[in-house]
Amino acid sequence: MTSIHWKHLGLALALTAGLLGTAGATADSAAATASRSGAVVAPLQSGSCSGNLPLGTVVGMAATSDDGGYWIADAAGDVVSCGDATNFGSLPVAPVRPIVGITATAAGGGFWLVASDGGIFAFGDAAFHGSTGALRLNRPVVGMAQDAATGGYWLVASDGGIFAFDAPFLGSTGAFSLNRPIVGMALSGGGSGYWLVASDGGIFAFDAPFLGSMGAVPLNEPVVGMAAGTSTGGYWLVAADGGIFAFGAPFLGSTGSITLSRPIVGMESSPSGAYRFVASDGGIFAFGDNFYGSAVAPPPPPAAVAGAGLRVGPGVQSTYTVQPQAAPGTCHYRYQGTYPLPDPGCTPGSISPQVTQSNIGSTICSSGYTSTIRPSSSITGPEKIGSKAAYSYSGSSYTVEYDHLVPLELGGDPNDPANLWAEPNDNPAATSFNNSKDKLENALNNMVCSGQMTLATAQQAIADNWATAYQQFG
Repeated sequence: MTSIHWKHLGLALALTAGLLGTAGATADSAAATASRSGAVVAPLQSGSCSGNLPLGTVVGMAATSDDGGYWIADAAGDVVSCGDATNFGSLPVAPVRPIVGITATAAGGGFWLVASDGGIFAFGDAAFHGSTGALRLNRPVVGMAQDAATGGYWLVASDGGIFAFDAPFLGSTGAFSLNRPIVGMALSGGGSGYWLVASDGGIFAFDAPFLGSMGAVPLNEPVVGMAAGTSTGGYWLVAADGGIFAFGAPFLGSTGSITLSRPIVGMESSPSGAYRFVASDGGIFAFGDNFYGSAVAPPPPPAAVAGAGLRVGPGVQSTYTVQPQAAPGTCHYRYQGTYPLPDPGCTPGSISPQVTQSNIGSTICSSGYTSTIRPSSSITGPEKIGSKAAYSYSGSSYTVEYDHLVPLELGGDPNDPANLWAEPNDNPAATSFNNSKDKLENALNNMVCSGQMTLATAQQAIADNWATAYQQFG
C-alpha cells in the first residue's frame, strides 16, 4: 500500500546527528575538494543519442545500471536516449507542471520523470507508487530518489519536505527555515538513507553520514545537484558553472574554470566511482566515465541567430517614448506546463548598458532603484495594448502583465520592445497579474546581490527559459 508521510511528521525524531551539524559547520571547507582546474570536457555533439532537445530546456539525466548509456530529459517531458539506453519515448502531451528531474530504476530498465507538482510518469520497468500531483504543496518538488530496498521512492520539495511512496520516511527539513532552497537529493552509498542539498551547498543527512558541506563557504555559482559515490560512500556536489565539490569521494575534474554555453543543471554517478553532469542545452560532461553523446540541438541558421538571444538595449532614458510593437498576431506564446514563455523572435530579452556586475551595489541592489528608471503608465499603457495584439492575447486585462523578460531588478532594459511582452498569468485561477515569474525575479535578485550568482548568469537564465529557472531557483 502506498504510504505518504507528510513533511512535518516525525521531524524531530528523524534528524540524524549529521544533520544537526550541517548549518555552517566549520569543518566543511576543509573537507571539500573544490577544484576549478583539470576540466575534461566531452565534445558537444549528438553522438549516439536518439535526438536533441531545445536549448535551455534540459533538466536532468540518468544512467542505465550497466553504465552503458543514459537518458536526458527536458521540462516538457521529452527524453533522449544515448548509448545502450532503451528509447522508451517521451510524454505524449505536455505535463500540467514542468518536469524537474529524471531518475533511473535500480535495474536500469526504465526511469521516472517527476514534475514540479510531484506528478510521476513511469517508463520501462519503473513502477508507479503514487504522486503528489493532486495535492497542494507548500513549495515545488525539485527531485526524487529510489529506495533500493523497497523499490519505492521519495520526492523532495524546495523547502526540504519529503514525500515517501512505498519507502520509509526518514525525515525532512519541511519545518525548518532554510538559508537557501533545496535543489536535489541522493540515495546514500549504503542505500539506507538519503542526503538533501541546498543551493548554497548545505547538506542535510537522514540515516546517512554527514561528510561535509559548502554551507559556510562563498560560492561562485549556486549548487544545482548532487550524486552519491557508491564505491566510496561519499558524495559530490555540482554548481551551475560545473564546479565540483567532493566529500568522501574522489575529485575527477570539473568545468569550473571554463566558460559554458549554458549552465549545469544536474549530475549522476556510476558504480565505478565516476560522474557526469548535464547542462541546460543537453551538453554532457563526462569525468572518468564514458561519453555516449549529448542532446545539444544544432545551431540555428544565421538568419535566426541575428534575431534571437540576449542583446544590449538603449538603456535608461531621461524621457521615454512609446515604442512600436510587433504586428498583430505575429508573436506566439509557448507553454511549459502552465508557464507561458514569450516568442523568442519577438521578445528575446535585452539588458541595460548602465547596469554591470561592478555597479550592482548602486543600481539593482540599492533599495528603490527600479522605481527611478521605470517608464510611466502613459508609456507602457499603449505599449501593453500593442503587445497584447501582437501575441493575440484575448484573456482578462486584470491578469496579464506587461512584463520585462529580463526584469529591472536584474538590469533588464526598461523600454526596449525586445524585453517587454504581454505575459499571461501561469495560475488559471488568478485574479491579478502577480505570478510565479515575479517570485523568481526576487529570488535571482537576492542571489546576485548576496554574491551567490553573477549578474550575467541570472540574466541569461531568466531570458533563456524563466520556467526552468523558476524550478531551480524560485
